[in-house]
Amino acid sequence: MSRIGRLPITIESAVQVSIETGRVSVKGPKGQLEHGLPRGITAVVEDGQLMISRRDDSKRMKSLHGLTRALLANAVQGVNRGFEKKLEIHGVGYRADVSGKVLKLSLGYSHPVEFPVPEGIEITVVERNTRLTVTGRDRQQVGQVAADIRSCRPPDVYKLKGIRYAGEQLRKKAGKTGAK
Repeated sequence: MSRIGRLPITIESAVQVSIETGRVSVKGPKGQLEHGLPRGITAVVEDGQLMISRRDDSKRMKSLHGLTRALLANAVQGVNRGFEKKLEIHGVGYRADVSGKVLKLSLGYSHPVEFPVPEGIEITVVERNTRLTVTGRDRQQVGQVAADIRSCRPPDVYKLKGIRYAGEQLRKKAGKTGAK
């Protein structure tokens, strides 16, 4: 049996889980998420825990078993506590500002980069406009938005400028040496 798939998902008191045919809906203080169940995978709520089971032991079912359990565990955590990714902006004159549903980034280009904030995502800018926090209830969406923001100016290994994840370590590369 799948080591991940057989683990129960603890449902906290603030979270409600409803199971329909082929679909699991999770509601909590941060909103609602739905996830489809693949054919052959079933979900049951018993004693405040969500249990995921599969119909047979084929390789595909084993893979889907663990995947479905992980996605549903992320949904339960997301609607209760949410997820966050932190980004840092490094560079002289590089800064960020949120106005309404648009993130405005000054990243050394001749124009400011405007990034529309998707529905369900909240972006906050702190500490001299160089640190961003992306929060939301959907783990995949939070990670994708953070990656899209980072791709506006990926970190440069020669000058160590750009947008990077908090705690991301870069090793500075030596540039070309002039002809002597």
